Amino acid sequence: MTHLFEPFTLKDITLRNRVGVSPMCQYSYRDGFSNDWQVVHLGTRAAGGAGLIIAEATAVEPRGRITPFDVGIWSDEHIGPLQLVTRVIKENGAVAGIQIAHAGRKACTGQPWTGGRPVQPEDPDWWQAVGASPLPFSPEHQVPVELTVEGIGEIRDCFAKSAQRSLEAGFEWMEIHGAHGYLLQSYCSPKSDLRTDRYGGSFENRVRFLLEVVQAVRAVWPERLPLTVRISGYEWVEDGWTIAESVELGRLLKAEGVDLVDCSSGGNLHKAHVPTDPGYQVFIAEAVRKGAGIPTAAVGLITQARMADDIIRGGLADLVLLGREMLRNPYWAIHAAKELGQPAPIPPQYLRAL
Repeated sequence: MTHLFEPFTLKDITLRNRVGVSPMCQYSYRDGFSNDWQVVHLGTRAAGGAGLIIAEATAVEPRGRITPFDVGIWSDEHIGPLQLVTRVIKENGAVAGIQIAHAGRKACTGQPWTGGRPVQPEDPDWWQAVGASPLPFSPEHQVPVELTVEGIGEIRDCFAKSAQRSLEAGFEWMEIHGAHGYLLQSYCSPKSDLRTDRYGGSFENRVRFLLEVVQAVRAVWPERLPLTVRISGYEWVEDGWTIAESVELGRLLKAEGVDLVDCSSGGNLHKAHVPTDPGYQVFIAEAVRKGAGIPTAAVGLITQARMADDIIRGGLADLVLLGREMLRNPYWAIHAAKELGQPAPIPPQYLRAL
């Protein structure tokens, strides 16, 4: 029976185990440039034993940042600093992944520890947000400018160029961010996409932008390397995005050459009541895995080794990604392996202590 610490092979990439670090924004950069913080932050978790490290949401254009302090990959100048990140991840035994993203209508806010409020127009860091429709994320957020069809095409091309730069930077696992109310997911949801052209209305129209981005990235991302997509599998509101739609989207993504779906939820609707039970999103990963016949990653308040192992052993998902728990304990994978009686991926420098 497959277990949490069995290697996982996807295309030509083999993870040493099925524990991954979920992309977690650090809001600690200027002009999109990676820095020592990201090297230390991600390198520590690679040394901590995880098989996959996914670098945080990395903006494909300046307007696509959540805050003015996001990391980016919209220019060739961003490649060099990110090469330091991929090198330290690989040197510590993990696979280096990246999540490329566009914040859409949720762009242009402050850092969470300063309150996370939208940046005001008089601030020099302000910029105009764009979106599927002129609907603000919340009463405090700015009203986004609805993208034209030409604008959609330009951002699609930004994703493709960012994927090419990611390859040059040394990443071997690509995730397209299609979740949490950011640009691509805001098109998928009938709650945030009110368009009447070929990018709105029917399910097929609402997922068109995401699929076009996948096609553009697939055209430049090597077939030998995994291409994955993070989705918000359920919106937790009536008449919002459904599990059935997630399964159908999974089938479409698989047909376009996507290798795995990373199953999160929510984030698109300001007043949605999202549960906070441990493992509350695992049912989405299971539904997409079984219904679409595609590998999935489970994420969301998974903190215990036994729970993570049960998810894999039960065939509910192929990977388990941890976020906040990895912030609390970068060496979670090592401790989990010991608890489960599996060989622990301990760096030799730490053997005496761990």
